[in-house]
Amino acid sequence: MVSPTVARMLTFIRAAGVALLSFRFRSRASLELEIIALRHQVAVLRRRGRPLRLFRIDRLFWLCLYRLWPRCLNIMMLVKPATVVHWHRQGFRLYWRWRSRSRPGRPKIERDIAELIRQMSKANPLWGAPRIHGELLKLGIEVSQATVRR
Repeated sequence: MVSPTVARMLTFIRAAGVALLSFRFRSRASLELEIIALRHQVAVLRRRGRPLRLFRIDRLFWLCLYRLWPRCLNIMMLVKPATVVHWHRQGFRLYWRWRSRSRPGRPKIERDIAELIRQMSKANPLWGAPRIHGELLKLGIEVSQATVRR
């Protein structure tokens, strides 16, 4: 029978051996990214203040790192890996919400149509906005009467 202390020691030695062997077969870039991730976590932990606060730049760092190296979730200690994935998805939602937003107000009229309205107004000073609007509709140009008046 092995004592609990010896059993823990053997478990630790096995884990260290597996870690050393895995380092031997990993790429240099993967090791560098892991070092960067671990150093960032240490820097965050060294900050003063309780409870631990992550700033936007920290979240952006983890999102970029996750984008480059999805295995960074395995070494995550400060936050749950699901949190980083949530931030990533939230970023996509915010981006597409911003991208598909509707522009308020009327659409702008083209410069040549505005110039045509001015020319018609100068050439026919007795015509008001309803008449010019009607003539534009005959030409197949759809603008509102209020736009013509303006």
